Amino acid sequence: MRQLFDAHCHIIDKAYPLIPNNGYVPEFFSVDDYLARTQPLGIVGGAVVSGSFQGFDQTYLIAALKRLGAGFVGVTQLPSSVTDAELETLNQQGVRALRFNLKRGGSEQLDQLESLAKRVFECVGWHSELYIDSRELAPLHERLLRLPALSIDHLGLSREGLPSLLRLAERGVRIKACGFGRVDFDVSQALQDIHRANPHALMFGTDLPSTRSPNPFKNNDIKILINALGEDGADKALWQNARGFYRLA
Repeated sequence: MRQLFDAHCHIIDKAYPLIPNNGYVPEFFSVDDYLARTQPLGIVGGAVVSGSFQGFDQTYLIAALKRLGAGFVGVTQLPSSVTDAELETLNQQGVRALRFNLKRGGSEQLDQLESLAKRVFECVGWHSELYIDSRELAPLHERLLRLPALSIDHLGLSREGLPSLLRLAERGVRIKACGFGRVDFDVSQALQDIHRANPHALMFGTDLPSTRSPNPFKNNDIKILINALGEDGADKALWQNARGFYRLA
């Protein structure tokens, strides 16, 4: 079976606090739920991503990483007041990236993006991840390229912003190939266009449990990616690209 790295998943554990986001609180989705759901897929590693409803809580994330074991890393949200010592501790516990949720909130916002992203990279080598509608990317283009390392979630969400997304991919920004049920365009064509712009850009993720998505992840999403990219491109998107980006390769 092909080995997969799930570069975007969420764990929502009832033992840890949740913060309503615009009145929304997700259903629980434990480590056991995740492992049972993904068992047939060949996933042997991944990135657990903090959601808007988890705010700056790190306790759930560290517990999840301990349960999931080697091969899994964390993507967290942090306030600008975080200390270097706190960053070092989180790094030792398997956190490898900082998330800015500009779509839903729950993280530091745009005014802290550049300074915090650079400080975290210099201190512990983490890249930053951006949840943003790609229609908002064009005026941020030069600013985003000043960041030392960056990925963008869910293929950027919007057809209108795809040209901006492609320009960033050409310059080395990584793109999460996840949340296919969230976008308003043809996924196969977008995958091909991004791969053509930069074969190292795409990183597959299940987006489980697909909170608030009108069409949650289906196993067939993996086949869509393989058919769009071919075997070599699929190997990069399903395994190689993310493993390298999260410093596991």
